[in-house]
Amino acid sequence: MDKNEKLAGLAFLLLLGGLGLASLFIVLFAELAEEVMDQEVSLFDDFIINGIQASSSTTMDTIMFVFTEMGSVWFLTLSSIIILLVLGVKMKDKWGVLFFIIAVGGGSLLTLLLKNLYLRERPSINEEIDAIGYSFPSGHSMGSLIFYGFVMYLVIRTRQRPWIQWTAVTVLSLLIITIGTSRIYLGAHFPSDVLAGYIAGLIWLMLNLTALEWIQWHSKSPVPPVHALRQLLGPLYKTIRTKIPFFSK
Repeated sequence: MDKNEKLAGLAFLLLLGGLGLASLFIVLFAELAEEVMDQEVSLFDDFIINGIQASSSTTMDTIMFVFTEMGSVWFLTLSSIIILLVLGVKMKDKWGVLFFIIAVGGGSLLTLLLKNLYLRERPSINEEIDAIGYSFPSGHSMGSLIFYGFVMYLVIRTRQRPWIQWTAVTVLSLLIITIGTSRIYLGAHFPSDVLAGYIAGLIWLMLNLTALEWIQWHSKSPVPPVHALRQLLGPLYKTIRTKIPFFSK
């Protein structure tokens, strides 16, 4: 088995691992949604809300308003245009452009679908902070995780210096968390809405990045992935048959 076959087989295993992990998060989201619909998360929501709003002040109001705007539709749309220009014009990455559009645009549609599926009312309505419509899951949380998560992936994939990668991942991760926190602080969402938005966003992002990596690899690799997987697992299967009596019958 040559190096290309081994790498292709490992890529296939990573694909299966990514799909498996996404499946686990789907189950987690379904469990959370069921508890929300059965109104079994009120204690959790109240505890988090009281803790966050204990730091309420005029200055904190302004700070949280700024952060919530960084997860708003207009801000992410403008930022998405910039990312698309970088991917399409500078990097000439047609697959990156396609899957960025699918991830961000599809994520917005998925948010609307989920909101209209669960029909949970918001804690309060405030058009100034884009707090209209249904509450579950949080669109700001879901959208920011998808967008900033994709940006993290691009920083890592372009093989920037390690300190740049770590700085970008840390800053963007904190930004995602703060955007979700701002929605709770400003009374636009319950904490369970924000958590659900993160889980749903992570599922959608993982599926898109897994598909993107798979296509990128498949377009460059001369080895058929299924053949490579057989070559990779062949020795393991022979070992199992030899060592375990049940399989040798």
